[in-house]
Amino acid sequence: MTSSGSFSNKVVLVAGGAGFIGSNLVDKLLVEAPEKIVVVDNLYLGQIENLPKRTLVRLYKRDLCQKDELAKIIKEQNINLVYNLAVHPVVRSLEFPESTYWNNVQSVLNLCELQRQDLYHTLIHFSSSEAYGTALRVPMREDHPLNPMHPYGASKAAGDQLILAYRNAYGMDSAIVRPFNTYGPKQNREGGYVAVIPMTICRILEGQKPILHGDGRQTRDLTYVTDIVEGALRVYTSKSTRGKVINLCSGNEVAIRDLIENICDLMNWKGGIDTAPRRQGDVTKHCGDNNLARILIKWKPTVTLTEGLQKTIEYYRQIRARDRSSFETG
Repeated sequence: MTSSGSFSNKVVLVAGGAGFIGSNLVDKLLVEAPEKIVVVDNLYLGQIENLPKRTLVRLYKRDLCQKDELAKIIKEQNINLVYNLAVHPVVRSLEFPESTYWNNVQSVLNLCELQRQDLYHTLIHFSSSEAYGTALRVPMREDHPLNPMHPYGASKAAGDQLILAYRNAYGMDSAIVRPFNTYGPKQNREGGYVAVIPMTICRILEGQKPILHGDGRQTRDLTYVTDIVEGALRVYTSKSTRGKVINLCSGNEVAIRDLIENICDLMNWKGGIDTAPRRQGDVTKHCGDNNLARILIKWKPTVTLTEGLQKTIEYYRQIRARDRSSFETG
């Protein structure tokens, strides 16, 4: 567990805190009893409903590219620590590469500059395994070449390099979390930016066939969201992480076809699977190495894939039941 008292008297800003991982991080931070949690989110992907209704949590609907607005919030709220999860996603980067890349990199640059100006002390930045691209060797350690497959991955790699450069040049108190494929409650289930697990679950709940893109041999390294946020908290509490990139992953790979079939079995779905062309920019192989996290922060995943899928299926069942009840009574 996270060190007791590490977050007490701290004002924590979670950028992108209304999103999937960000809102789960906010939930976990509340258990750690900080003085206050400030969420900055433009609600492009994030949802207000993801955040707990607690006076301890303050939401600003802002974009990190609005540097003056961001500086004002940090000053007014006396921020000590920033967790940065704000990002424009993979699919958007394929449709709008220039604006996505600019937004993702400018957001990081603004945070680095405001930290350099001593507006806050510590930056814990969320990178992505997409910065690696398809595995050239497995397991993928932190020194694996950065060979992104799309502008999103390039923007994450560039953001990481900015943070490391500011650390080298100015001695910034910063560290980089590089999660592999994260899943669990609150992951986006609607629109064009839906990941394979919520999409498969929600299609089955609606009586529709799951969709397999490509041949399904693509592999992913999947970690349940509560394990990821626990790792992120430990990265802050352990000073040995500063100036480092740290993978958070299971160290196991699963083929997308096997993943979808596993979900079908858990949901007792016998209706078959539809196929579709492989998604643009889809990485072929991901399998991470979490040895550095085990050494530096004594972290390893505690939720098995089957347990995590069961929890996730139950979450979306409850959400569907709530939505149907609201529709019927509305």
